Amino acid sequence: MNIRKATLDDVPSMIELDRQSATSSHWTEAQYRSLLSPERLVLLASSEVVPDAPSVKENLLGFIVALQIAPEWELENIVVSPAALRKGIGKRLLQALLDAARKTNSQAVFLEVRESNQGARSFYEKSGFAQTGRRKSYYSNPLEDAVLYRWVFTKPFS
Repeated sequence: MNIRKATLDDVPSMIELDRQSATSSHWTEAQYRSLLSPERLVLLASSEVVPDAPSVKENLLGFIVALQIAPEWELENIVVSPAALRKGIGKRLLQALLDAARKTNSQAVFLEVRESNQGARSFYEKSGFAQTGRRKSYYSNPLEDAVLYRWVFTKPFS
């Protein structure tokens, strides 16, 4: 598996993967294109597949999007291909984000997640994020609370 920074050429694949995930943010193409800015980090996890053609093509397994709001980072979105779930892709992407954030002398990474997204909540808690609060009726379609999490750089990634 390779982890690398996303480029504009990756946007169509990211959107395709986004649409396969029921819990993703489902941003528009314009929003995805705007993510590729200096204050954001967009990382892709991919594997290489060799199709019948002689060229090698990437297979997108997942991606992570984070915004730097010094001295912290906000994890805005993480998406893993349904076929690649529970294979460590999310953990590797999260580790890559934490490594990059640490290099900026940041203090923490924070995020919010739908209360009903138990898979994501369990993933964040197992990764060392602590629940710090709640935003009442933050999400719509359906209306739902956001649960807030924070990871502080004084502890190792688990």
